Amino acid sequence: MSATIRSSDGLDERRRRILFRARHRGMREMDLILGGFADAEIAGLSDAELVAFEALLEPEDQKVFSWVSGTEPVPAEFDTTLFRRICDFHFSGRGLPR
Repeated sequence: MSATIRSSDGLDERRRRILFRARHRGMREMDLILGGFADAEIAGLSDAELVAFEALLEPEDQKVFSWVSGTEPVPAEFDTTLFRRICDFHFSGRGLPR
């Protein structure tokens, strides 16, 4: 996760809710992966990307973590451009190390 945490000031209600949910997953690794991505990118996500992000917040953390880590295949409904962006962000050095 980046050294700075994005403030929710200036975000609309939907983005604030997504940002909060991404940071407070229950599994610390997912807090860092999804929360770190949301901190960096939430303001610029399109409506379609927000829908995809909200959908990704629904499955259990362990499932999403297994998709990000590559230990399980990503189901087609979650294998989106946004999911790949989150993985790229995570493995680029701005997220947790591999």
